Amino acid sequence: MLWFLLLLLATGGLILVLGEDQGTIAGLDPATFAGVVTGGALLIYFAASLAGSYRGRLSQALKDFTVWVLLAFVLVAVYSFRDEVTLVAKRVAGELLPPGETVVYNEGERGERSVRVRRRPDGHFSVRTQVNGATITMLVDTGASSIVLRPADARLAGIDVDRLNYSIPVQTANGTAYAAAVRLNSVAIGPIRMDGVDALVTKPGVLNESLLGMNFLRRLRSYEFSGEFLTLRS
Repeated sequence: MLWFLLLLLATGGLILVLGEDQGTIAGLDPATFAGVVTGGALLIYFAASLAGSYRGRLSQALKDFTVWVLLAFVLVAVYSFRDEVTLVAKRVAGELLPPGETVVYNEGERGERSVRVRRRPDGHFSVRTQVNGATITMLVDTGASSIVLRPADARLAGIDVDRLNYSIPVQTANGTAYAAAVRLNSVAIGPIRMDGVDALVTKPGVLNESLLGMNFLRRLRSYEFSGEFLTLRS
């Protein structure tokens, strides 16, 4: 077998040398022809090695061959339906999603994105957002006209809360409080990103958690509350 392979490679090399000036060899360019010869030699070598290892065990060889064929078929089938498989996998991930975490379960041809968020045990929806690059969890509040940040979250987003002017009255469950207007460089939920978003920062003790208000939600293509999930579409 070794001599046969050496002879095959030597013959291929000789054909390459003799046919160098012809441009193509058997309809192939020289580089492709060299690859075919080398690949063929390797294939013969591995096939011969396998045949030797299964000598006298034809039934076992057939079983193993069948298994490999089935595996190859499954891989080809999964690749052929990769878009559908990806969609199913993302929907399953959404069902197992912890509250506040997001999963992208649909991507449109024009860059449209859809994100799902699971409801919290208390019935509210909170989302993990990136505000100016900082990770902040916000309560989704359709009753809030704007994004409202707690001072601690505003500091995480790089805002100097000590220099803000708290002069804007806001209504809370405990009555009227005062907040300061700021402009956020970016707010992102998963792949959904918005730049230049207005927000308010409250004084300490006013909010238990930051709010994701309507000035963000209105800029989405749509948002939908359905059962245990909130779906945001860019």
